Amino acid sequence: MSWFKKNQSVVLGIDISTAAVKVLELSKTGVRYRVESYAVAPLPQDAVVDKNITNVEVIGQALRAAVKQSGTRAKQACVAVAGSSVMTKVISMSSSLSEDEMEEQIMVEADQYIPYALDEVNLDFEVQGVSEHNPEMVDVLLAASRRENIDDRVEALNIAGIKAAIVDVEAFAMENAFGLLTDQLPDYASHQTVAIADVGATMTTLNVLHEGRTIYTREQGFGGRQLTEEIQRRYGLTYEEAGLAKKHGGLPDSYNTDLLEPFKRAIVQQIARSLQFFVSSSANRSIDSIILAGGCSSIPGIEVQVEQELGISSYIANPFINMALASRVKPQSLSNDTPAMMIACGLALRSFD
Repeated sequence: MSWFKKNQSVVLGIDISTAAVKVLELSKTGVRYRVESYAVAPLPQDAVVDKNITNVEVIGQALRAAVKQSGTRAKQACVAVAGSSVMTKVISMSSSLSEDEMEEQIMVEADQYIPYALDEVNLDFEVQGVSEHNPEMVDVLLAASRRENIDDRVEALNIAGIKAAIVDVEAFAMENAFGLLTDQLPDYASHQTVAIADVGATMTTLNVLHEGRTIYTREQGFGGRQLTEEIQRRYGLTYEEAGLAKKHGGLPDSYNTDLLEPFKRAIVQQIARSLQFFVSSSANRSIDSIILAGGCSSIPGIEVQVEQELGISSYIANPFINMALASRVKPQSLSNDTPAMMIACGLALRSFD
């Protein structure tokens, strides 16, 4: 099974995150995309821990429910592994080599680049283009992940009756979806540096893109689950009840001042800290704008707070901003889930490679 191969038929974008599985199908007419179907199904608390699947059966059943709810007929999907479980390396190879010759050479030399036994990993490569340093060489992106990371995802899809056609990497999917956001950024120019802060249930991932390419990724253990657990403790609710109350309201007036405002401040601090790491690790490159993605970016006014406290223009990710919607897609429910659909969107776009 290939990670990067070109795809001919429609693939569903399937994002397996800590709190939910997300399924998305896109079509394209001319230059315009259309959302054909989508669904989000929640996951129980410990089905995914630190981006690793701990219960394949539970994920498979949630996926089956989401696929059914979405109404899609597609039977192939693109799924992603987390950046932290993938080793990537750019190597230079002679441009005269055919793809088969490259593959042979990579397999012979792979143990130089990969710290695991080759029978424990899935490996793929993609030619990135002519090397800047030597026109007779090409830069080749090598990606390797431990086999179990991939096998668990493939098996979960099988349970749902879906075949994994492509396995991608979350950061690449995010980069792919970023191309849909540039219309959202009023003064965007291709040479700019944009940070995407994806604040999910248990993990905040910062992806920094320069000229549309990922140049930095950092994951931190922080997310919406902390707020859910605070609600649970404060108001004596179950984890599920707390999650629903957080999403749909019905909590006492004190909730905003006692829990939500401190949590919003914590989000801003997490993003500020990640940005500091980036700025200190790069050649003092500054960030032109911040895009907020992930479930927590649905908190009303969070982008205003980020912009005010960090002094950088901030926006909520909306990859669907210029897309048409099929009649079975309910605009209101899609709109509520939109910021959390970036990875699913980047994966669904692989249909059109």
